[in-house]
This record gives sequence, C-alpha cells and structure tokens, in this order.
Amino acid sequence: MPYYITETCIDVKDKACVEVCPVDCIHPADGEQEPMLYIDPDECIDCGACEPECPVEAIFAEDEVPEAQTQFIEVNTKYFELRENTDEWAEWKSKNNTYFEKK
Repeated sequence: MPYYITETCIDVKDKACVEVCPVDCIHPADGEQEPMLYIDPDECIDCGACEPECPVEAIFAEDEVPEAQTQFIEVNTKYFELRENTDEWAEWKSKNNTYFEKK
C-alpha cells in the first residue's frame, strides 16, 4: 500500500524524504511552482523510508492517512496523472484550491 504526502507539507517541501527514497517516486523537481511534494502511488514500493525523515510528519501509509486529510490521496494521485499536461493540472488545482490551503 503506497504512502502519501499530506497537508503539513504545504509550503514546507523539506526534501529529506526525497533523499532516502530508493525508487525516486517523490516529486516535483526543483524549480516547479508546486505548493508541496507528492508521492507517485504507482511507483511507491511501500518501503516507508520516507516517513520517519519528514520533519513535519506529512507522510502516511494509505491506511494511516488521518481522516481529515484523505483528500490528499487524490491530490498525490492527480499530480502524477496530470503533471505532463500543465494546463490540466493547473485547472484541477484551481478547482480544488482549498486542498492547498493550510488549516
């Protein structure tokens, strides 16, 4: 079961998790104007190496994502579905902008 990055990563984007990921499934690359990092659920091998490295405790296994943050499962998935089409991704983010507001 894959891991997902949740709300507390917004505007933080500490990349300690990226450095320990053995399959390089955490993105975006530097320079992209994204509010947070995302884990590709199709590439994640469920090793959990990223979770303890996150200084803001934003990473959870799918079945451990807090109920109030389950929308971030969709956010991570959509990023990888749409990132090749920047217009579609921008439109999706715009329609779902409340996901990217820290509470």
